[in-house]
Amino acid sequence: MSLFVQSIINGLNQGAVYALVALGYTMVYGILRMINFAHSDFIMVGSYTLFYTIPLMVAAGMPAWLSVVVAIAVCVVVGVTVEQVAYKPVRGAGSMSALITALAMSLFLENLALVLFGANPKSVPEIFSLPTLKVLGITLPSKYLVTLAIGILIMFGLHVFIKKTTLGKAMRAVPEDKQASTLVGINVNRVITTTFAIGSGLAAVAALMYCSTYPRCTTEMGTMLGIKSFIAAVLGGIGSIPGAMIGGIVIGLLEIFIKVYLAPGWYEAITYSILIVVLLVKPAGIMGKNVGEKV
Repeated sequence: MSLFVQSIINGLNQGAVYALVALGYTMVYGILRMINFAHSDFIMVGSYTLFYTIPLMVAAGMPAWLSVVVAIAVCVVVGVTVEQVAYKPVRGAGSMSALITALAMSLFLENLALVLFGANPKSVPEIFSLPTLKVLGITLPSKYLVTLAIGILIMFGLHVFIKKTTLGKAMRAVPEDKQASTLVGINVNRVITTTFAIGSGLAAVAALMYCSTYPRCTTEMGTMLGIKSFIAAVLGGIGSIPGAMIGGIVIGLLEIFIKVYLAPGWYEAITYSILIVVLLVKPAGIMGKNVGEKV
């Protein structure tokens, strides 16, 4: 029983990380109808920023958590720069051009990081020193609770932001009809840039959550994390904020339970097969809606 509960805790922690990354995919897809495959590499940028800024903050006598603010700022700058330099010129060139550009930017960021930081993994210092609780023989790291709480709060905050604020309503209007949105006074370029800024900031928070569990960063760390988070976004219904959270939690729990109870060596293959099954059975995902398209 204790192993079962421990597996649930670990799965929720891992799922919260996937969910936060999936939220970044969902934000961009909801506006541009494109998959920003470079998003997972923004997490790598955030992780390296934490690695270099945490010791500087401690040496300067400042709280280590301020490095998270720096990481968010760096990721926002990188994300907006990528959008302006790479994605904006190909907006009207079709979905295939946008997809190729996203893949190219992902490879560019990974290889740039390889040149700047080297191939050796970096050990990220601890930001928060939280106690580990033991209840009825179950080990419960407090940082896991913090990770899950951050994921839930961000999902709820984004949902309220999209539904209630003027900018959020503009974000919902732009993908419906860009020309009509422009006619009613919505600055489409500003909405798209803001979306990338928010998504990139979420990548920095995801980097914090990931490094709190796995305190190391590498230049290719975003690859596997990004693929699994993309599967979570598709499972939950890409474009749906609650769906991204649900998909992330489901994938996290499945991975842990497959590792513990079924086939430890097969958990990744089974995770990837979920994407195929979802696309065959329910392409819109758990929370997504099938939308007819006029031709």
